[in-house]
Amino acid sequence: MSAPSFDRDSDPVETEALSESGFTPEEIGCLLRLRDWYQQGGSDRVALIRPLEFLKFLRSSGQLPS
Repeated sequence: MSAPSFDRDSDPVETEALSESGFTPEEIGCLLRLRDWYQQGGSDRVALIRPLEFLKFLRSSGQLPS
């Protein structure tokens, strides 16, 4: 099996904690990339989701008729 391929910027304490929790090196790499992706803006659907959340809020607060 190959050595773990973690990002150079990843926190060794964090990767060790994930490893001790039973995650494989491949899973840890995926989790760290996923975390970075979300921290850098995440989904391209955010522009669509925010207005829908606002409409849901307006409807639930009675400011938008059903």
